[in-house]
Order: sequence, then structure tokens, then C-alpha cells
Amino acid sequence: MPMLRFLTAGESHGKGLTGIIEGMPSGVTISKEDINRELKRRQQGYGRGGRMKIESDEVEILSGIRWGKTLGSPITLFIRNRDWDNWEKAMNPDEAFEGTHPPLTKPRPGHADLAGLLKYQHIDIRNVLERSSARETAMRVAIGAVAKQFLTNFNIKIGSFVTGIGPEEKQVETAYLDEEELLKLSNLADTSPVRSPWKETEAKFVEIIDQALQSGNTVGGSFIVFATSVPVGLGSHVHWDRKLDSKIAMGIMSIQAIKAVEIGDGVLLGKKYGSEVMDEIFYDKNKKFHRKTNHMGGIEGGISNGMPIIVKATMKPIPTLRKPLKSVDIFTKENSLASYERSDVCAVPAASIIAEAVLAWHIAEALIEKFGGDSLEETKTNFFYYHKTIMEENWLKHPKIRG
Repeated sequence: MPMLRFLTAGESHGKGLTGIIEGMPSGVTISKEDINRELKRRQQGYGRGGRMKIESDEVEILSGIRWGKTLGSPITLFIRNRDWDNWEKAMNPDEAFEGTHPPLTKPRPGHADLAGLLKYQHIDIRNVLERSSARETAMRVAIGAVAKQFLTNFNIKIGSFVTGIGPEEKQVETAYLDEEELLKLSNLADTSPVRSPWKETEAKFVEIIDQALQSGNTVGGSFIVFATSVPVGLGSHVHWDRKLDSKIAMGIMSIQAIKAVEIGDGVLLGKKYGSEVMDEIFYDKNKKFHRKTNHMGGIEGGISNGMPIIVKATMKPIPTLRKPLKSVDIFTKENSLASYERSDVCAVPAASIIAEAVLAWHIAEALIEKFGGDSLEETKTNFFYYHKTIMEENWLKHPKIRG
């Protein structure tokens, strides 16, 4: 079975972040500028911290692409950490530098600090926080940008917008939004510092972030990420680990600080009757089988059904607070205040961009699994033949019934 996969490596204050993509067909046009554009989108957003004033992420393509086209071999990407010069001794792999930087000993509630320290038996929390940091998502955005460029060959588009910051949330009935309306909301979000498509909501979101900043606090929120023009038939019902919604939910949940994921109407589905939320099926000679609503978020039985794929995610407040919470020193066991690392007040707008990259990856992964192909042309041939077959319905003949 064709497989698209990736690995990332690197620490928050190390020399940089590395990503390796395997399984991308040959012949896909990849623009370095488009990857950098996505990286810039991730770094923007009201409520971001001091790190964004230091870093201006740019990707280096080290392998797998020649003259703007993928080769079919592994693609290696690298993003240099501009803060490395200040951390070269503290994060150096050479044992000669051991002890040149004091250990962190006061774990932050809500972070991986203590659980990671106990699991890996470290004596310095930095050995955990460097990799668990959301800095890792810069490389995932770069990898997702490659997936996005692959998906353009099939007219599949990815977008997102923020629906909530702190206690303020805009209720959006996505079940009644078509592809054009979803893309319009995403484009409007890109003009907003909090990625809100609605001006009145934007002002409220900014106010909540300002209040959190003034009180030394942090704030979370929610966003919607979607994919349009996804063909029927990605994923499968036959095994739990081939279901498209399970893969997407895992990917979105893997983004740092995401604590809830919903597909379509999600939690709301459990509060209504079946007659209110099942997407009824219609047919005409042009549209073929189609729906007029999308409560299921474009996925039924683990398989894409041709409607936009819609995912809602909720991000917790960032655990690093300017007014630290209570903790315990790992050596003295005395009550203390948690360590403070330079951090954001709110990263929900950035998380929505990261989620775009994650969703793009999993759609690309499912598409290659379905249609295969070592070259883009082979994948496209398989894709368009399948689409033609679906539209013509030549296989769909009424079976003979024997008496």
C-alpha cells in the first residue's frame, strides 16, 4: 500500500528543526516561497510572545527537490533557530559543555515537564521542554505546506478561522456552509490579528487577550479547520486505523495544547434527535448523489462523503504564566513557583494555521493511499479515472433477482 509519512527532529533552542517526508510522488511543483508564506502565517497573531520577535522562519530544502519539482526520493527540510547563538553552550551535544547552564527544577503545571522528567528519568526539566515545546510545530507547518501544494493538483483547498477566545465564542452552523462560504471566512480570517472573520467578535477577542496579558495570565480558545473538494472515498470503514476521521482527530489532537477535537457538529450531535442531524441523501443527473447539509463534517463511517471536511478544535491556555502557579522543586521537594519560559499569552490564531498543515497532511496521506502513483501524473490519472467512474456510475446496475 502506498504510504506517505514524515518525521521531525530538533529542540526549541537547538540549532534548528529538521523534517523528512517520504512517499511524495515525483513531479510535484514545490515553491520555497509558499512554504515560507505558511511559516509566516504561523508566527502572526495577536497575543504571541517574544520568541516571534526573534525568529523569522525560513525553510532550507536539503534534498528530494530539484529545480522546483519533487524527485520521488525523501524530502529533507531544515528551519534554523535564530536564537541558537545564545544557546550554543546550553544545548550543545558535546559533553564538554555539560554544566554550563543551570538545570530547571520547578515543573510547570499543565506542561509535559514533570511527567516527561519522571518517564525519562532526567534531572533537568529542559531535557523535556525543549522537545515538547510548540516550536516543533514550525516544521509541521513546513511539511503541511508541501502537502498543500500537492493537494492543489486535485483542487483541494484547506482553510481555517478562529471561533472562540477564552469565554467568548461565536456559534457557527457549519452544517449549512458551502465550500465558497467556508473559503470566504478563511480569507477574511487572514486579515484579522486574531483570525476572526467577524469584526465585532475580533474586538472582543482582542480585549480578552489584553486582559490576560495585564493580569499575567494566558487564554485558550477554539477554531474550525476545513478541507474543500475532497473526493468521496478517502479512508475506509473496514479497519479502525484506516478511518479518515480517526487519523484526522489524532493529528489535530497531537498539536501542542489541543485538548478537544470534534468532526462536523461533534458534541452537538449527542444533544439532538437523529432526524435533526443526519444529512439526507438526494440525487440528480448533474450532482449525482449529494447532501444539502453537512452535520457529519464530510465523513461517514470513516470515509469521506464528498462534502467539505470540517473539524473543530479547542486549545487550552498556555501553561507558562507570567505569574507562575504553585509547584515543587524536584530536588528539595519544597513548595515553590513554577519556572517561567518566554511564552505567548494566546496562540489560538497560530494553532489554527498549524491545524491547516495537519489536516492537509492527512488528506494528502489518504489520497495517496487511495490512488497511489510514484509520479504525480500517475496519481492524477488514477484520481481522474476514479472520478469519471463515480460520475458515470457504469458499475451501478440493479442486480438480477432470482425467484
